[in-house]
Amino acid sequence: MTLQAVSTTNAPAAIGPYSQGIVVNGQMIFTAGQTGFVPATMQLAEGGVQGQTRQVLENLKAVLEAAGSGMDRVVKTTVYLKDMGDFAAMNEIYATYFGAPPPARTTIEAARLPKDALVEIECIALI
Repeated sequence: MTLQAVSTTNAPAAIGPYSQGIVVNGQMIFTAGQTGFVPATMQLAEGGVQGQTRQVLENLKAVLEAAGSGMDRVVKTTVYLKDMGDFAAMNEIYATYFGAPPPARTTIEAARLPKDALVEIECIALI
């Protein structure tokens, strides 16, 4: 098995001992959870959960593209929300990033996310 770390300046730098993504055998990428940090400023995107969801998905897109993949190759996501009451608002933005069929997904309410983000999303995609 071969593992290759993925790193791009188009997504927030890791703030701990982890990779933005790991490519396995050149076939799949597993991303770290992305929050709504704007890479250039390392500040959370404005606009509440929708603004942060948009930035999260742009960050994921950048990591996937750095690995030679894309949003159209995502097979599974896990969404962590600070407040499940934001589910519909998050879904409005989320739906614009995925075609049919959308990837399988799990959504979980988390007591607290890194840097008090409102949403975090990780994914698994084909290369």
